[in-house]
Amino acid sequence: MKKFNIRKVLDGLTNVSSSSSASPQPGNRENDTIQENLQSEHFQLCKTVRHGFPYQPSAMAFDAVQKILAIGTQSGALRLFGRAGVECYCQHESGSAVIALQFLINEGALVSALADDSIHLWNLRQKLPAVLHSLKFNRERITFLHLPFQSKWLYVGTERGNIHMVNVESFTLSGYVIMWNKAIELSSKTHPGPVVHISDNPMDEGKLLIGFECGIVVLWDLRTKKADYRYTYDEAIHSVAWHHEGKQFICSHSDGTLTIWNIRVPAKPAQIITPHGKHPKDGKKPEPCKPILKVEYKTTRAGDPFMVLSGGLSYDTVGRRACLTVMHGKSTAVLEMDYPIVDFLTLCETPYPNDFQEPYAVVILLEKDLVVIDLAQIGYPIFENPYPLTLHESPVTCCEYFADCPAELIPALYSVGSRQKRQGYSKKEWPISGGNWGQGTQSYPEIIITGHADGSIKFWDASAIMLQVLYKLKTAKVFEKARNKEDKPSTDIVDEDPFAIQILTWCPESRMLCVAGVSAHVIIYRFSKQEVTTEVVQLLEVRMPYELNDVDSPEAAGEQTPAVSTPGATSSPQSALPPAQTHPSTSSNSSDGPRDNVPCLKVRCSPLKQSPGYQVDLVVQLLWVSGEPPQQITSLALNSAYGLVVFGNFNGLAVVDYFQKTLLMNVGVQELYGLADPFQRQPRSPRKARQPSGGVCDVNDGSNASEDRCKSPTSGSCSPCNSDEETKHQKFIDKMKQKSRRFSKTVANDLAKMSRKLVTVPDQKHETDAKDSSFSRSRSSSVTSLERESREIISSFHFSETLSRKGEAMPGPSLWVGTSQGSMLVLPLTVPASSELRMQQAPAVSFGGVVTRLKGGILSMATLDSAGAPLHPPYELWYDPNLPDEREEKDRWKRRRPASPPSGSQEGAPDTHYVVLCSEKQAEVIVLPAQTSAFKHNITEASFVLRADVVQMNTGCCIACFCANGHIMALSLPSLRPLLDVNYLPLTDMRIARTFCFSNLGQALYLTSPTEIQRLTYSQETCDNLQEMLCELFTPVETPEAPNRGFFKGLFGGGAQSLDREDLFGETAAGKASRSLAQHIPGPGGMEGMKGAASGIVGDLARTRMALDERGQKLGELDERTAAMMASADSFSKHAHDMMLKYKDKKWYQL
Repeated sequence: MKKFNIRKVLDGLTNVSSSSSASPQPGNRENDTIQENLQSEHFQLCKTVRHGFPYQPSAMAFDAVQKILAIGTQSGALRLFGRAGVECYCQHESGSAVIALQFLINEGALVSALADDSIHLWNLRQKLPAVLHSLKFNRERITFLHLPFQSKWLYVGTERGNIHMVNVESFTLSGYVIMWNKAIELSSKTHPGPVVHISDNPMDEGKLLIGFECGIVVLWDLRTKKADYRYTYDEAIHSVAWHHEGKQFICSHSDGTLTIWNIRVPAKPAQIITPHGKHPKDGKKPEPCKPILKVEYKTTRAGDPFMVLSGGLSYDTVGRRACLTVMHGKSTAVLEMDYPIVDFLTLCETPYPNDFQEPYAVVILLEKDLVVIDLAQIGYPIFENPYPLTLHESPVTCCEYFADCPAELIPALYSVGSRQKRQGYSKKEWPISGGNWGQGTQSYPEIIITGHADGSIKFWDASAIMLQVLYKLKTAKVFEKARNKEDKPSTDIVDEDPFAIQILTWCPESRMLCVAGVSAHVIIYRFSKQEVTTEVVQLLEVRMPYELNDVDSPEAAGEQTPAVSTPGATSSPQSALPPAQTHPSTSSNSSDGPRDNVPCLKVRCSPLKQSPGYQVDLVVQLLWVSGEPPQQITSLALNSAYGLVVFGNFNGLAVVDYFQKTLLMNVGVQELYGLADPFQRQPRSPRKARQPSGGVCDVNDGSNASEDRCKSPTSGSCSPCNSDEETKHQKFIDKMKQKSRRFSKTVANDLAKMSRKLVTVPDQKHETDAKDSSFSRSRSSSVTSLERESREIISSFHFSETLSRKGEAMPGPSLWVGTSQGSMLVLPLTVPASSELRMQQAPAVSFGGVVTRLKGGILSMATLDSAGAPLHPPYELWYDPNLPDEREEKDRWKRRRPASPPSGSQEGAPDTHYVVLCSEKQAEVIVLPAQTSAFKHNITEASFVLRADVVQMNTGCCIACFCANGHIMALSLPSLRPLLDVNYLPLTDMRIARTFCFSNLGQALYLTSPTEIQRLTYSQETCDNLQEMLCELFTPVETPEAPNRGFFKGLFGGGAQSLDREDLFGETAAGKASRSLAQHIPGPGGMEGMKGAASGIVGDLARTRMALDERGQKLGELDERTAAMMASADSFSKHAHDMMLKYKDKKWYQL
């Protein structure tokens, strides 16, 4: 454990890194020591789990015995799903699209084929699946895979029409090859096209059915190496399916038809069906339909077979959604899907193809969803999906991660969220039920909150590396709905999604939620378990005009000094704070522009019924000013103990008291500095005056300007203005109207510059949703893109109860403000001491001036006590605002008292605090109340920090940073020693910058694709326990018994015929394949080696014990059968001996 002595810091003797510097700290005691427990060995970075829907899925497979579903994507990813909470992610190194998947049924292995003509064997008997073997084809393109049940020989179809055999145990090619020119008729003059289907006859494994794209189907005899039958149809084939008796098969074609063939009648199909075609009355052929992309033919013992197909709709159904058709007997059900169908599989009771299939469900893989329908119930209801696949229901625009939350939060959110579930699901259990959960020891609650483009907010339970939706909040309900396209809200800030969530902040202890949307609105929510109807939504409108720094000022402006407030002056809000406005205000002067004092969205006027959960408490909207739309909010913070919400943007900041629904402060960035402004700023537009009438105050009247700065925008007009000055300023405003329209374009250009700066590869095109790239995260790199611009924006806030003024002896409430130019300012707060006074009196906000400046915009701030422990801001304990009156009066005030976790300081008021701040370039620790620098560290020179948070670990706290060059770093506190620096993920997409966030106890996450969340950890303890926490995909399950052939079928040869493929495809019979055809690439290790390396000892022992039990049971059964046979033989011998003795001495005529 390393100790840091404050006295050594004063003497300059502290041994810090070359990039760190210490400054003197006067006034500290000599015996003050800060012990840092965190060391480099406590940190390690690794991925934990990936949640969400597989992005751009391309293939699917199902293990009917293990009940595991595998999905491949166009980026080479594999996602495996079992029961609820059993998920696994793995990635092919090449990144090529997955085109086919095949399970080795009940063997714990999976074969994948990629678009780069390689096939891979994955071992699923371990918690982290790994590739055992790979085979890369050099001269042929892979188009189809088929692996017969309980076979070790894989059939590989190619684009040239050939079929190769691969031994899945050794992953070597056989010399046995089915060439296309031998499969088709010699008289055919054209190439049959790629192989689109391969399957063996369910009743005869020696007969292989091969489908070519041109419409030719060949029944190939593997033993004689020739074609038995050839079936020709005019239309191209998309898929083929067998009847379980092996006497018929069905094909789907490109003209929307299905052809059923008898295997011994190749001349013409036995039946032609057009499921969705219109049949003319004159007997002509039905009109062609869209291609039937896939068909499956499943039989049942007690009823008609099922035919399930995708596609085949009529061409006159333009704009109709993708459909799945289920044909059962005389009924035909057409099930519409929300997205195009990628693939589907029919789940059956038996894995044997030569038995009645007994289908019970259909798994449908859509482009953006996974649907499972129940075939056993009338109406084919869908199963309730237990996976967190609705993450992308609306594009994710922001994300926050909270670890080690209060234990009662998840049950509370689940109780209100359970009422939101849809009805009408199938009553049966989820059919994909394989695998087992991990046995991890991580038990603290974790919650993820995601904001979406449609204005919705979702709360997720992320405990124990699982993910389950808890509750969904729709913020758009607060606003009026558009009755038609003309009434659709247009914010002039974004082209679409006006309700999109941009920033959110949440207090877990008080359950207060505050969100900021792209339409320059802020909504404050309270949590309640009671349903309530709000007659009028409380609304507060704020006028924050844009201040042009890059324009010419009026002539008179050069002789006047703008009114600024004196640093340290306290505002007096009590005389200038009106009640919240419940209706939008209107402009009293039409000359201000076409739109003035109008919000971007209209808050609903009708009563709002609010279900249990989060209920709106206050809506704050920024108004249009002189024809200019309000600026989007770039930073947001809430403190439940003070009852304050603060937000900032390009113009300045505003402090709102949500207890009294009033505006306490509304100032520009320059006004925060006062006379000590460190920047050379150009004169501003006089539109800084804030009054609805559009008049301009006398800029020489500093007292009036200072007083009005903290007034509500609807509090009335200011003191009368000089008419000459008003005329000059009005001329200036008219002159500026022509230039004002350029503002929106300027912001758009700034965002475009930011995007170009973040992309490391020039002209790289990212395949993301259009909505996904239309939002910018204020706490990310937006401040960096504007670093060299003349405007300075508010980038971060932090509420704290600390020593905010120099020489202060007792800590007090304060608000710390960070800007994009690297300035950190403090605004001391005066909050009434008691809860009763707080409800009657508003807090006061003072100006404390600049504390320090860093390179790059300020991203995050935090405070530490004298022992170096985090000094959390005070919070209000949660209470239900809708409790009955008698209970409310009894408990409300007791719970309203601020409560904060105990700090590490000793009894009495601490005389030293530390404030930690991190910018895009640097980190610094400042001693309070002296406001001197104790430690300073240059994080990066060539890049910039995107996200930084002060996080609590098990043995201390640190700063966690994510840089644009992909590095994830951790710095100790307060000494800022580097503890971790890993090159993890170069920033190539704005989505990552917008959603990357750290949490306590070494957890982090980001949106790795538009539909998936990637979680990772930087804690060594979590990495060590990860193996135990991960789920198990493979569980020992006994393979079902093969169907009984019956006495007569066995006697007369009517049952299924087996094939010894080793005799046909082995090296002895078929020889070796050409070395130039494919290249074998060994995996990380053999099968046994991989099992031993990655499987836990407990799992291995359990599997061994079960295998021994199964073997012992089978040996016992064999012993019983042997004993029975021996007894039967003895009995037969005895009877035969008795018969011999009986007739031994008799003549033949005596018989």
